[in-house]
Amino acid sequence: MGELEGEPVGLSLGMQAGGFLGLYLGFSLSVVSVLTDPSELQRLVSLLCLPPIFMSIILGPFLARRRRPVALTDEPVKVARDALQIHNEGQGKWRALSHINSDGRTIRIDMHNLTNVENVLRDALVIAESYPIRFIVGQGKSTSSQQNLRNIVLTYIENNVSKTRRNRSAKSIEVIPQPSIEHINYQRKTNKMLMILLPIISFFAWLEMR
Repeated sequence: MGELEGEPVGLSLGMQAGGFLGLYLGFSLSVVSVLTDPSELQRLVSLLCLPPIFMSIILGPFLARRRRPVALTDEPVKVARDALQIHNEGQGKWRALSHINSDGRTIRIDMHNLTNVENVLRDALVIAESYPIRFIVGQGKSTSSQQNLRNIVLTYIENNVSKTRRNRSAKSIEVIPQPSIEHINYQRKTNKMLMILLPIISFFAWLEMR
């Protein structure tokens, strides 16, 4: 099953995103304008105002096709708890009911107080084929009661999950479902378009300021 995808964000939000990119571009160019010729106030105002308008019109229809993230309901958490409750270790230790919850986007599985780490990971990665899961492992500091937990979880995930599906932060490791081919192609197309358009616009703006 591919990654959960919501509805397209829509033209309005797409144009706002394009306008934000244009604002960033305009601000960068206006800084260059001020450094090259501070007396050109009309050009400075144009660089601040026009890029957001043009970028929202040009990029808006493309960015409008991006899909909203799907907020998780109680169902995925229930699926995870039902599947992993066989690994319960008793009161005061690791239990599915107390150590599995949701942050609205991912299923959060706290791996602390767990001794049967690899078996929980094995079953949890099956669920990660359908829902994003964030494993809470801490920073692995020497002062931690489970300083090796992060390395154990990270090593297991690296050996069993492709790079495109995993991401790590200071205190957690996230595994997402495999994105659909259509979604991957769209992301690549959008990124390629941005990488082509922004340098071209910057170049013509630079020529105008010479």
